[in-house]
Amino acid sequence: PMNILLAVDGSVYTKKMLAYLAAHDYLAGSVHQYTVMTVQPALPARARAAVGQEVVSQYYAEEAEKVMAPVCKYLAQHGVTPQRVVKVGNVGETIAHFAESEKFDMLVMGSRGHGALATLVMGSVTTQVLANSTVPVLIIR
Repeated sequence: PMNILLAVDGSVYTKKMLAYLAAHDYLAGSVHQYTVMTVQPALPARARAAVGQEVVSQYYAEEAEKVMAPVCKYLAQHGVTPQRVVKVGNVGETIAHFAESEKFDMLVMGSRGHGALATLVMGSVTTQVLANSTVPVLIIR
């Protein structure tokens, strides 16, 4: 069995990733260990200072739950009870470093659908993950 990290953001690409997993028997089901991870971008320091740590922590928790709840519900319907991880920081780097530090066998994520030019100009979470990861990455489009 593999130890698989699912990086989710609640977008349409997360839904496509879940549909892909469900449609591929070698990835679906309770044979593997799954961890679902979402990363919240850090709020600007001035905003954090203005509203206080308690409000900021509650905001991060609520935003993460909006992303995690439907994913975990979907996985439960397919017999999977994942570990849940929420982090705050640079999304791409945080995902890549967590996947590596926890020694996952594979990282699965949806693409963000940016064209090559947009990725070149702006960068993207997918590009950052690929640049920083030594763990095999399965990108679902």
